[in-house]
Amino acid sequence: MTPPVAVVTGGANGLGAHIVRRLHAAGHAVAIADLAGSAASALAEELGGAARGYTVDVADKASLEQLLATVVADFGGVQVLVNNAARTQARPLMEITAEELEAVMAVGFRATFQACQLFGTHMAAHGYGRIVNMASLAGQNGGTATGGHYASAKGAVISLTKVFARELAPSGVTVNAVSPGPQDSPVVHDIVGENNLDAFARSIPVGRLGDPAFIADMVALLASPAAASVTGACWDANGGLYMR
Repeated sequence: MTPPVAVVTGGANGLGAHIVRRLHAAGHAVAIADLAGSAASALAEELGGAARGYTVDVADKASLEQLLATVVADFGGVQVLVNNAARTQARPLMEITAEELEAVMAVGFRATFQACQLFGTHMAAHGYGRIVNMASLAGQNGGTATGGHYASAKGAVISLTKVFARELAPSGVTVNAVSPGPQDSPVVHDIVGENNLDAFARSIPVGRLGDPAFIADMVALLASPAAASVTGACWDANGGLYMR
């Protein structure tokens, strides 16, 4: 039986790499798409088997179109898309320039929107698909530790998830979001600072940072055929920082 094919953007490092490893372990063929193409290829080589790395600038629609065409040529189709690529920049809100806003939104919002269009059209034509968009606590509570432009992009991701979920549901394609809070990851360590991590963790109701491997488990569950009745949802994992 042909394994399902998953495309993970921003998949070479960090949370993206956790997601890639989890999907691969679950039996997916994985296309690792990243601006750091050499890192994506290195991860694919490490995993072996049905994994390949691709150099992709998700902010460029033509690059996304080429990614879809190449993965289809290499694997025969795409059943799962994880829009994980993002750009973070810790910058005081009133100091964000127009250029910085555009750069962060181009990756965090526009690329996700266009990938949903392109891959969603491909999946709908084949009557099946799973799209998982990576949102963030910052997009829900207006947190700006990673930049107000990043928070705005992630808020938009939550909205576009609902829009595409409604559009694609009749075609057998589900579209959901996962919204992590602060994770035990290099990015959070850098932003918070090693000396401040213990105090920061105590400020979270559960008293600890999140586990990126668990976020990857959530993504894998939403990417599974069994998740057919879940669409337009945003699954939270924020340690109790945002409750609804």
